[in-house]
Amino acid sequence: MASNEIKNKLLSALPRNVFDALRPDLVHVELEIRTQIYAPEDEVQWVYFPSSGMISMLQSTADSRGIELATVGRESALGTMAGFGLNRALTASVVQMSLTAVKISAPNFRKYVSQYASVQEMALKSNEVILAQTQITAACNALHNVEQRFCRWLLQTWDRSESDTITLTQEFLSEMLGVRRTSVTEIASRMQAEGLIRYRRGQIELLDPVELEQRSCDCFHAVRHAERTIMGIKLGK
Repeated sequence: MASNEIKNKLLSALPRNVFDALRPDLVHVELEIRTQIYAPEDEVQWVYFPSSGMISMLQSTADSRGIELATVGRESALGTMAGFGLNRALTASVVQMSLTAVKISAPNFRKYVSQYASVQEMALKSNEVILAQTQITAACNALHNVEQRFCRWLLQTWDRSESDTITLTQEFLSEMLGVRRTSVTEIASRMQAEGLIRYRRGQIELLDPVELEQRSCDCFHAVRHAERTIMGIKLGK
């Protein structure tokens, strides 16, 4: 597995000698949509570096539903704080879009964090990206209406997808946004009538991303900006 075959931005930014050290311990994995990786309080046994697809980090609510706090795609990783000895998951982690990734065991990852400054910095960057997303999402959920959040969520998912069609149900989307399914159905029906999306059999196709961006809140761009700012710092040796 060569470094140029890795699409995860954190791994591909590592110095070649550091990646070569990690490479024997990287395990390729493919996970289907809706696969739960961790539940709250689970032991973090593996650190995941997505190459494609997306993971949702969910906070459970009193009615046993889960609202999305952040997502992990190829710009970040899941479980990197295990490199510093934080071995329990604080949230649920569920595959939101079919995932292709490499993973490394938590003990091996801790070893490399202690050996290489660049791996330590990578782990911190991953956590910063997730923390920034969580803060922006919290503000978005508090301040913006359901339609704005609906558009923001579609755009952020589309941004990480390799096609204009996203596989999901309205029920799942309502859980991600923390709203009633009827609210999502109403918005999806209206946008379909206006030619912005096409919804059928658990799939949403984006027909007019530009107009969706106009209707979204600024949080979509805020997340992108935070990711670029954090990832723009060059990894050390």
